[in-house]
Amino acid sequence: MSDCLFCKIVEGTIPARKVYEDDRVVAFHDIQPQAPVHLLVIPKKHIASINDGTPEDVELLGRTLLAAQQVAREAGLAENGYRLVNNCGKDSGQIVFHLHWHVLGGEKLGALNVKNNVSDN
Repeated sequence: MSDCLFCKIVEGTIPARKVYEDDRVVAFHDIQPQAPVHLLVIPKKHIASINDGTPEDVELLGRTLLAAQQVAREAGLAENGYRLVNNCGKDSGQIVFHLHWHVLGGEKLGALNVKNNVSDN
């Protein structure tokens, strides 16, 4: 998509600090980090959100998760832990409508603040 920021990173018209790339997936540093390590993992194919994935995308979606695992390990996050987040849709906070996973870590992360969470009872 010509107006998609992440598609422009994939095609090389916008620079990014890449940490991983193969023929179908790319990972790079977030420009507005929310943790000491904040990486984004995206499929090169434009998929607006996880809701837009199709059965034909199953292998690609799996590859993005394995790439997230690899970049977390290479960033030194695997032993102590990291957070893997996908925001889906505007009410979740999705800003760029190209499927992406946030890999966050490098410090002890606090609990997610979720309003009206379900009781453990």
